[in-house]
Amino acid sequence: MAQRILQLAAEESPERLQEALQGLAEGELGDMVTRQALRGRETAALLRGIFRGSPCSQPSGVLRRLQVYKHCVPLVESGDLHVGKVSEIIGLLMLEARQLPGHALAELATSFVEVIKGGSLSNGKSLELFSTVLTALSNSKESLAYGKGELNGEEFKKQLINTLCSSKWDPQCVIHLANMFRDIPLSGEELQFVVEKVLRMFSKLDLQEIPPLVYQLLLLSAKGSKKTVLEGIISFFNQLDKKQKEEQRVPQSADLEVATLPLDQLRHVEGTVILHIVSAINLDQDIGEELIKHLKTEQQKDPGKALCPFSVALLLSIAVKHRLQEQIFDFLKTSITRSCKDLQFLQASKFLQDLCPQQYDVTAVILEVVKNSAFGWDHVTQGLVELGFSLMESYEPKKSFGGKTAETNLGLSKMPAQQACKLGASILLETFKVHEPIRSDILEQVLNRVLTKAASPVSHFIDLLSNIVVSAPLVLQNSSSRVTETFDNLSFLPIDTVQGLLRAVQPLLKVSMSVRDSLILVLQKAIFSRQLDARKAAVAGFLLLLRNFKILGSLTSSQCSQAIGATQVQADVHACYNSAANEAFCLEILGSLRRCLSQQADVRLMLYEGFYDVLRRNSQLASSIMETLLSQIKQYYLPQPDLLPPLKLEGCIMAQGDQIFLQEPLAHLLCCIQHCLAWYKSTVHLCKGAEDDEEEEEEVGFEQNFEEMLESVTRRMIKSELEDFELDKSADFSPSSGVGVKNNIYAIQVMGICEVLIEYNFNTGNFSKNKFEDVLGLFTCYNKLSEILKEKAGKNKSTLGNKIARSFLSMAFVSTLLTALFRDNAQSHEESLAVLRSSTEFLRYAVSVALQKVQQLEETGQTDGPDGQNPDKMFQNLCKITRVLLWRYTSIPTAVEESGKKKGKSISLLCLEGLLRIFNTMQQLYTARIPQFLQALDITDGDAEEADINVTEKAAFQIRQFQRSLVNQLSSSEDDFNSKETQLLITILSTLSKLLDPGSQQFLQFLTWTVKICKENALEDLSCCKGLLTLLFSLHILYKSPVSLLRELAQDIHACLGDIDQDVEIESCSHFAIVNVKTAAPTVCLLVLGQADKVLEEVDWLIKRLTILGSDTSEDSTQASNQTQALEKGVILQLGTLLTVFHELVQTALPAGSCVDSLLRSLSKTYTILTSLIKHYIQACRSTSNAVPGRLEKLVKLSGSHLTPQCYSFITYVQNIHSESLSFAEEKNKKKKEDETAAVSTVMAKVLRETKPIPNLIFAIEQYEKFLIHLSKKSKVNLMQYMKLSTSRDFRINASMLDSVLQEHNTEDAENEPDNNQSSTAEQPDENQEPQKKRRRKK
Repeated sequence: MAQRILQLAAEESPERLQEALQGLAEGELGDMVTRQALRGRETAALLRGIFRGSPCSQPSGVLRRLQVYKHCVPLVESGDLHVGKVSEIIGLLMLEARQLPGHALAELATSFVEVIKGGSLSNGKSLELFSTVLTALSNSKESLAYGKGELNGEEFKKQLINTLCSSKWDPQCVIHLANMFRDIPLSGEELQFVVEKVLRMFSKLDLQEIPPLVYQLLLLSAKGSKKTVLEGIISFFNQLDKKQKEEQRVPQSADLEVATLPLDQLRHVEGTVILHIVSAINLDQDIGEELIKHLKTEQQKDPGKALCPFSVALLLSIAVKHRLQEQIFDFLKTSITRSCKDLQFLQASKFLQDLCPQQYDVTAVILEVVKNSAFGWDHVTQGLVELGFSLMESYEPKKSFGGKTAETNLGLSKMPAQQACKLGASILLETFKVHEPIRSDILEQVLNRVLTKAASPVSHFIDLLSNIVVSAPLVLQNSSSRVTETFDNLSFLPIDTVQGLLRAVQPLLKVSMSVRDSLILVLQKAIFSRQLDARKAAVAGFLLLLRNFKILGSLTSSQCSQAIGATQVQADVHACYNSAANEAFCLEILGSLRRCLSQQADVRLMLYEGFYDVLRRNSQLASSIMETLLSQIKQYYLPQPDLLPPLKLEGCIMAQGDQIFLQEPLAHLLCCIQHCLAWYKSTVHLCKGAEDDEEEEEEVGFEQNFEEMLESVTRRMIKSELEDFELDKSADFSPSSGVGVKNNIYAIQVMGICEVLIEYNFNTGNFSKNKFEDVLGLFTCYNKLSEILKEKAGKNKSTLGNKIARSFLSMAFVSTLLTALFRDNAQSHEESLAVLRSSTEFLRYAVSVALQKVQQLEETGQTDGPDGQNPDKMFQNLCKITRVLLWRYTSIPTAVEESGKKKGKSISLLCLEGLLRIFNTMQQLYTARIPQFLQALDITDGDAEEADINVTEKAAFQIRQFQRSLVNQLSSSEDDFNSKETQLLITILSTLSKLLDPGSQQFLQFLTWTVKICKENALEDLSCCKGLLTLLFSLHILYKSPVSLLRELAQDIHACLGDIDQDVEIESCSHFAIVNVKTAAPTVCLLVLGQADKVLEEVDWLIKRLTILGSDTSEDSTQASNQTQALEKGVILQLGTLLTVFHELVQTALPAGSCVDSLLRSLSKTYTILTSLIKHYIQACRSTSNAVPGRLEKLVKLSGSHLTPQCYSFITYVQNIHSESLSFAEEKNKKKKEDETAAVSTVMAKVLRETKPIPNLIFAIEQYEKFLIHLSKKSKVNLMQYMKLSTSRDFRINASMLDSVLQEHNTEDAENEPDNNQSSTAEQPDENQEPQKKRRRKK
């Protein structure tokens, strides 16, 4: 039969063809097509023949065509046919479909929908035909039956799509359906419906099927709905990431079905999807713009949804495109700083923590992206690197005043900008660890920035470089050429940068001989450079090499843990270089360094400070270094035993023209000798085994030489008078003259030498009385000079003189000396220590040096002298010093201590100052070691393990000691009260309170105690009052909102200063005795206003959160509604209490000046925030039909009755006091005619400046009332009934004053003109008439 149809079709006889086809039974036609298709013979020709014999003009032909279509669809989907045959059949069917009439198309389309709903699509090939049918249907103008009515083709198509999207889809055919919809013309509404259906299907598909579906969706988004597509994809992967995290958190999941999300598979799918989106953006930039726009909007509402790991990775992948890079990085940087600020804001307030417990942290998300990128996300790495550098450059440490860098790495990075910079470094470091191909690029960029940013701080880049080297030391070996290029520029870099850079790359010098050799060449050139900085850089480099290239046989002393990462490369140096090579190399360097001993003082100084560290780490160099030092000191030492002074000071200075410079820092040289000798004797000498006798004799020789020399210098320095050094009270110390400069240099050198000898004699004295008498003798010499310098500095008033010279005592010696002086109870030491303890001046000196050392550590992170850069040693010394100072202060109160006739601070006060600095330093530099520090102070609990240390308990114990001292101070008589000590105690308590857990019982006890102190003590000292109240506020805000506290303080201020209406008497209900006539204004008033402003900022922040929640129309509306109600309640309660605070202050007779100015500004801010709240409710009324809550109505009523009228009265009061001051100035100047105009204009300027906030306040009040009217209209609640009419500011009549003036005027007229009674009475009504009319109009 098939052959016959083919023959008839070829003969072109339509009538006979139609007859043959009509003769076929219903099922025969389909069977024939199937047989022909399966045999693979002329299927297309057969179908063409059937269509030719089934014209659309005849109903039977249409019916036959429909039969063919309905039969071919399952045939094509069966999978029995060859792909080429399928395409041929579908192509022919698509071609013929356009000829079908509308009702046939509708029937065919409906049958397709049924097939899809039935889930019988296997390969989706027939969907190409469906898209053609739907397209043809939408173009049909025919009316088609649908249900009981009729629809045109377009509407019928819309109904079909609606039905299709509302039905269940087989997951296997989702991709085919998404592809199909691309070919169908869809309206915006239909497209949205389709896209939402496809997105809902994501969760039902296998992970591997998501990327192709995303690809189809992105192609479909060319028609529109880009935002929906992007939002759906981001939301889906955000949910998957959260699910994955939950699974990792609970690995032993009881529900086995849940744990079906392999991590690597998820990450690879995410990576592929990101690539698809990036490709789509390359073709259509609008998708990128839409993505950024969507994320910005979403970030305002819920940052957690907007910036999840997937969306951040997507943004960074797109950022490679230059057109969008700037927008993306700006958006990410803004999000990071905003997140940091919000977290900081929340941490500072218990009130906010209770209302908004969870807060999103974008920094954790970005670091998670770095971790995820390890799964082959190479397209993200470039964006990560650029973001890291962008953050480090945008938020780099700033240079503080005076050119010094404000170091951020010393303390906790608390500021948002510092946290952003730190995040940038973390991104780069983690990316460096994860991605090998990009390592050389990161390294090169870091080195470039270290070189090119020499003028600005680069410490953050050097820290990053150091961390990079620690993480992968051998990576640098591959990039050694880049490092050697960097070395060529060392001469032009600041000394701090050079030292940091060399420390960072130091491990490479151990494994790469070529790099080491190139560095030595550069350093040797630099030694002869004209630039001083270049020579200093050379010395720094050579010292570093000496420290790190040990000669075999050198002692590996455990105490030498230097903070330069010498252990970064685990391989032993001796594996690379033999001992002889190292020795020759080190001796060659020492030879180069000896040349530096004839250069400027700064260069020599670096050498003297560095030799001790070299000796400690490379003990085999001891004899060479000692010989060098011996030959250097011999140039200035006078060996004759009776010659005074023992050293040639004139050789230490150099004159150039009129100027005099220090050439040889003799005290530093002696200091270096003293420390090297002490180390040599204690370590090398004891460890010497059976050595060669000759060498031993030689070494004993220089040791003996040094000891004899130091003994001789000590003896002669004690005998020397100041005149021997050409220094006495009559000498010139003026820094402006050459002689004065020379004398200053001599004095500082002599003082330094005395200090070095004090340390030497104390250490070698072994508690001998004679030695300690020598120490006291040396101190006498030091002290005389010190007093002269102080006296001269006081007369000259010069800043140079006020700087106390840095002490030459080492930190370790200071801690030993203090312990001996104050805590050594050994019977055998008592007699010798009594010599030193008898001198109060010496005790004060010891404590003041400790204070100076701690201050230096706090400011720079290190101290002068041995181990000054070793954090462990510094920590141990700080613990020892703290124990002594704490004991000294608590055992001997200041009141008991006799300070004698000498001026200056008492020892107790110095101890207290030292303790404050130590507590600050601990929290800045040693945050992680605070538990050990507190344990070290507690002598009773010396054996507790670190894990058992309760920081809050230990801190509370220390706080109690200072609480007792403060109570003693406050309860002492007025004569004994020490303001400075009280301030220090309050500051210490404030510092220690940061160690308490705000949720602990100890914190609450401390807060209660502070409140009690403020309530019971009528302190009149302004600084102490300010300190106590600041402490109170800082504690209270971590416990709960301080508004009730502010209200009580405001009432006290009102009671102390009186009312603006002098006739009003105020009830004296004093809550806080600390608020009294002396402290109320401006001290307490400004503190209260400052705290009120902080509360207003919190309220403002919450109102912004409310606005965001109000605009969020997500599904989870119940939770959002509950949160909104909680926030609204919190905001209204805060504002309500604040209004009562301002109600008190605005009626207080405040003195003109800062208090009035601050109050007016705070009032303006309050009204602005009230307006923001009203705007929020206006918006809420628009979006929902919620009524205005009763709480808000009460707040509006309170503002109308308790604030606005009083504000206007206060403005009048302010203007009155200013006009009084102006008239007073004018009257005063009438008496003195000179400079009258100048004085009046000064007062005028002051008045104008102080009344400037008044118009702003009036405007803020009027804006508030304007939006109240809007809300009243929207909510149908008359909120304006609570507001009184505003006073007219431009024209005021005081009625009572006017009446009294008129009465006086009448009596005067009656007395002066008794004869003209009639005329006067006739004129009188005219005079009174106008004001009366005005008053009536006003009514």
